[in-house]
Amino acid sequence: MNHDTTGPSGTKSIVSTHSVFGAPCWVSLTSRDLEATKEFYGAVLGWQWRTGKLGERFRIALADGVPVAGIAGVAAMWQMAVAWTPYFAVPSADEAVARVQERGGTAAVGPLSFPPGRAALLADRDGATFGIWEGELFSDWESWRRSTPTFISLHTRDAFDAAIFYGEVLDWASERPGCCEVHYEGGEVVLRSRGDVVARIESGALGAAPDPTIRPHWQVHFAVADVAACARAAELHGGSVLTKSGDEAVLRDQDGAQFTVTSHRQR
Repeated sequence: MNHDTTGPSGTKSIVSTHSVFGAPCWVSLTSRDLEATKEFYGAVLGWQWRTGKLGERFRIALADGVPVAGIAGVAAMWQMAVAWTPYFAVPSADEAVARVQERGGTAAVGPLSFPPGRAALLADRDGATFGIWEGELFSDWESWRRSTPTFISLHTRDAFDAAIFYGEVLDWASERPGCCEVHYEGGEVVLRSRGDVVARIESGALGAAPDPTIRPHWQVHFAVADVAACARAAELHGGSVLTKSGDEAVLRDQDGAQFTVTSHRQR
């Protein structure tokens, strides 16, 4: 679990979560070895790095100069799982946390203040971990979406039930102007913000399965130009390839955190 808000608190913020509420606005990774993590993702995704305001254990990943992710080398020190975590923009962290708890979810950490905002790490009813962020964003949301672009998907037991949970927590498909739109397409829940597909929810995970890769979880996807090259770089730098098709590969980094690289963009 990761409550690293390196991006929002470590870079110049110009957009508030009020303008993109309910949508994914950041992704963050906890690692055991910060230097090894920097080397791995620099080789696989071409990221560069800079220090944020949270100290030497935290880094901001840059793609073509645009902040795209936060890295926190605190997994061992804080006894946290090594994992990628998506963060959703909310107008009120306190209200979002209360909604999660009222609906059977869990508040693991927070809300905590990380000027210029507040963050919390939560879990839904099936145990999938996610974060929320209230306050100014690290950069223009459109720039973040276009630079990586980052896309997330929830693998869970019941997509419809999960959509109700997240919809009530994050005000999806509400009457508020600018809220995220929810559509049901081919057995999946598709989330759109400002016309872009920003998340999908898929049914089928088994909560009691011994393999954590198929338990309910949010998967972070990064668009890349060459999937095969990313897979080779991952293996050369201590990671592994879990699955690979022509335009997509599921990888593990040197610490065991799972993520997806894809050559197609969501529409």
